[in-house]
Amino acid sequence: MAYIKKASKDDIKIIKEKFIDKYSDAVTELEYRNDYELLIAIILSAQCTDKRVNIITPALFDKYPSSKDLANANLEDVKELLKSCSFFNNKAINIIKMANTVEDSFGGDIPHDTKDLMSLAGVGNKTANVFMIEADGANLMAVDTHVFRVSHRLGLSDAKTVEKTEEQLVKKLKDDLHIFHQSMVLFGRYICKAVSPDCDKCLFPDQCKTTKTFRV
Repeated sequence: MAYIKKASKDDIKIIKEKFIDKYSDAVTELEYRNDYELLIAIILSAQCTDKRVNIITPALFDKYPSSKDLANANLEDVKELLKSCSFFNNKAINIIKMANTVEDSFGGDIPHDTKDLMSLAGVGNKTANVFMIEADGANLMAVDTHVFRVSHRLGLSDAKTVEKTEEQLVKKLKDDLHIFHQSMVLFGRYICKAVSPDCDKCLFPDQCKTTKTFRV
């Protein structure tokens, strides 16, 4: 796919206004009841759909309703509960390790600090930022596959890595980053899809920077 030019200042202004107008109240589609469940759901969602995660987690949370319970869980049992999730072996190991650290280092409470979150197994920068965005409405940007795709199609980024894309988005969008993260996730998931995007429903027909041949 080719991109023809970067978004202008006017483009960015329009993109921000339209995203805020449509998605200002948007939240994650992951289902959770507390910080513990939210963090686990985010960890499991890596390279897995939210829909699949929401199918898996009720049984997991029913059997292990707290970090204390999960810290003492049998690994094979947790693997069995996660077996329909991508990379379930590693994710099972990580969430048990995460629960142990939460118990040992944070008194059983999920930390609300990016650095502390990243000290937990299975939690990288993106996962930590997604947690902070959802839990606290933090002014952070998290770049998943949808955010990466949408930001490039709209000319908000030309970076080749997730890290550089995040950097460019933070610089250009500045404020309300939690809204723009949620906006691009939902817009990319349901309209600006990777395959057969629904261009007739696009919010940005005049701001899209993909080639005309792609947008037929």
